[in-house]
Amino acid sequence: MKNKKIGFLLLSFAISLLSFSQKASIKFEKISHDFGKITEEGGNATYVFSFTNVGNSPLVISNVQASCGCTTPTWTKEPIEPGKKGSITVIYNPLGRPGAFTKSITVYSNAMDEQVILMIKGEVIPKGTEMPASIKAGDLRLKTRTIQLNNIDKTKTQTRELEVENLGKENLKVLIENLPAHLTASVIPQVLKPNESGKIIITFNASKAIQWGPSTDDIYIVINGLRKFSDEFELKVLANVVEDFSKMTLEQKRKAPIFETATRTYDLGFVKIGSRKSVRIKIANKGLSNLEIRRVVNYNKEITFRPLKLSIPTGNSGDLIVDMNSKNLPSGDYTKAITLQTNDPDNTYVTINFNWKIQK
Repeated sequence: MKNKKIGFLLLSFAISLLSFSQKASIKFEKISHDFGKITEEGGNATYVFSFTNVGNSPLVISNVQASCGCTTPTWTKEPIEPGKKGSITVIYNPLGRPGAFTKSITVYSNAMDEQVILMIKGEVIPKGTEMPASIKAGDLRLKTRTIQLNNIDKTKTQTRELEVENLGKENLKVLIENLPAHLTASVIPQVLKPNESGKIIITFNASKAIQWGPSTDDIYIVINGLRKFSDEFELKVLANVVEDFSKMTLEQKRKAPIFETATRTYDLGFVKIGSRKSVRIKIANKGLSNLEIRRVVNYNKEITFRPLKLSIPTGNSGDLIVDMNSKNLPSGDYTKAITLQTNDPDNTYVTINFNWKIQK
C-alpha cells in the first residue's frame, strides 16, 4: 500500500513538473520607459515594449490594461510560439496633462508570470512654455504654472508649495481666486517687497471633491486687486482622487465587489463616415457588496457614454452604453479607449478598448 501511495505521489509530481515545464514564459527587454520632457502640443508619445516567449508552449496575451484613459496600449494578438517575439505599443496623450506623470500598464497572459506590470513616466511641458522658461504673472515670477498633486486618497488632503518672487519695483499683494470647494490657497508673505521671494501654498481636500479620478482646476493669481483671468495669471492644479485599498482587512476583501465583463476589447468593424454605432457593455458584479462605477474617464471627442455613474447590487449586472460618432473622422483605422474607475480593489481602473475602420 505504501509503495502505491509513493508511486501515486511521484506520478502526480511528474505530471505537475511536466505541466510547469510546458508553460509559456514572457521576457521583456525592459519593463519601464522614461519619455523625459515632452511638450503638451507635440502630439502623442509612443514606446514599444518588446518581449520574447522563452517558454515551451505558445504565449497568448489575453489583455493589456492601462491605469488611465490617457494611455492606450495595443499588442500582438496572435499566439507567440516559443522563441518568437511580440510587442506591446503604448501611446500616451499629453494634451491637457502638463506636469510629471507615471503610468502603469498591466499585461495579462497565459505565461508562468500571469501578470507583468510595465511603467512609463515623463514630464509634459505646458503649452506655450519654452524649456526652460522664465514664467511671469505681471511682475511676479513663478517656478511653474502647473501644480501636480498626483494620487490623493478620497479621505485625505495633500499640499504643494509654489515658489514666487517679486521682480518689480513696488510691493505686490498676492491673492488666489476662483478656488473650488476642495481647494484652499494662501500666500506667504501676502505682500512681497521688491526682490523678495515667497510661496503660494495649495491644499487639495479630496473629501470635498465632486468627482473621482483625474481632475484639473484652473485658479487665478490676483495682484494688487487687479483681476485678469487670462493665461498669464492662471495656475493649473492637477490631481487624481483614488481609494486606498492597501489597508483593507481579509474580511473586507472577501466582501468586496467583483467587476466582470465578457470582454474588454470591442471591434466595431467597418463604419461609414458620418454614421454612428453603439456598444452595450454588460458589467456583472460577482462580489458580496455593491459595485460602483464611480467615473468613466473619456478623452475622446467621438465617443460618448451613458449613464455617467452606475451602481450594481451584488449578483446583478448593469449596462454601460457607449456611442461612437464618425462625423468628421477621416478614413483609416482607429483604436480608442475609456477607463472605468470602480470600487473593486482588484479592478480599480478598467480600460475598455474600441477598434474600428472608417470607410467612405
